[in-house]
Amino acid sequence: MTETQVKKGHPKGLYLLFLTEMWERFSYYGMRGILILYLTKSYIEGGLGIDAQTASLIYGFFTGFVYFTPLIGGWLADRYLGQRRSITIGGIIMMCGQLALFSLNSQSGLYIGLFLLIIGNGFFKPNISTLVGGLYADGDPKRDSAFSIFYMGINLGALIAPIIVGILTDDIFSTRDAAGKIISYGYKYGFLAAAVGMFFGQITFNILAKKYLGDLGLKPQGRITKNDVNSETSTDIPLTKNEKQRVVVIFIYFFFAIFFFAGFEQAGSSLSLYTDKFIDRNVNLPFIGEYCIPTSLFQSVNPFFIVVLAPIFAYFWNSNLGQKLTTPLKMGLGMIILGVGFFFMLGAVEERGGDIADITVKASIWWLILTYLVHTIGELCLSPVGLSVVTKLAPPKLASLLMGVWLMASFIANIVGGFLASTVETLGAGKIFLYISLFVIICGVLMIALNKVLVRMMHGIR
Repeated sequence: MTETQVKKGHPKGLYLLFLTEMWERFSYYGMRGILILYLTKSYIEGGLGIDAQTASLIYGFFTGFVYFTPLIGGWLADRYLGQRRSITIGGIIMMCGQLALFSLNSQSGLYIGLFLLIIGNGFFKPNISTLVGGLYADGDPKRDSAFSIFYMGINLGALIAPIIVGILTDDIFSTRDAAGKIISYGYKYGFLAAAVGMFFGQITFNILAKKYLGDLGLKPQGRITKNDVNSETSTDIPLTKNEKQRVVVIFIYFFFAIFFFAGFEQAGSSLSLYTDKFIDRNVNLPFIGEYCIPTSLFQSVNPFFIVVLAPIFAYFWNSNLGQKLTTPLKMGLGMIILGVGFFFMLGAVEERGGDIADITVKASIWWLILTYLVHTIGELCLSPVGLSVVTKLAPPKLASLLMGVWLMASFIANIVGGFLASTVETLGAGKIFLYISLFVIICGVLMIALNKVLVRMMHGIR
């Protein structure tokens, strides 16, 4: 155990990492919530006027590469930088990326900003998750629970960001005609808000890290020195047979996670575009009257359900029944549940009479909300559990690198998801939702079928 740990409950350092990740996710999801809209709206409307198919590909490649660079950032942290320094470097670079999007309202500004966000996230993402795992001793049953709490921090930021950014872009900084219809959106101010969120996160982390994390993450765990050539973190010492099999299991989980996240990440692309065109977003609010909910605000529905449900899952994973469920069972169920969630979007398509182009025919908002609810349950069965199991299975000298491998599943998934979203215009949303649903359900069943094999290869880790 590290000196930051406590005997009962969770270490205070967990809540510092919770806050740091909350602000980083505020920054990322605030930007992501308006990105596809910023790309597709015309110049007059405050966007870049890119067609939906190309915009979906840009979105997919951006969100994909955000999860590729953690492989490099994890390796640099393991060998040279340490996790704490890497988190600070990444946060500063990402803040600069958001400021580029704010100040350079052009396609060149877009690519500069997205490039900086991709690089910065590579330094930040794998290392903060690795620090969470480092707070707990091997075999500590509280680790899965800790990652559910940490995941709630991720989604608290993701919940707040689209609401604030949506109000800034669609209300405060928008331009309207005499009838109240929006002529131009204030997307640049959404990017500014994202930069401010990143600033708060870095200030919090750098002021409080020494007090609540001690020496955790200061030194690179994979560096060889004269004094530690015999330590368990030295790269001179080959992996044992058990360690090699555990690494293989990480790659198996990585493979299945690709298909989960390819479906799940439709939230920011095809689901967002479908919501903007074909979901009835008009509601009657007390004291306000009829109000059209900004499309970007729907990016807060999933994190809202995460914040509500994550404490329940954290408690359940720590219960006697929860501890009997193995990782393959949890993740397999997550994939099946994700597939079931798309059934509700098929209901929305059916309510409209199929994939008709008439944007005056709208589907009920409840189809979308129910989709997000079921997807959230599936996500809580897979994503935080995956983060946790990687920290359990990875040899210490490869901890951040293998966390980068896990995150790289989202790299491939988002690119695949971008291509899927780009085909909606030609194949129709109904077919895409159906194909994704059936495929991830099949993958979930296969994962459950491999339960005994994977548990055996994990050698005592569940």
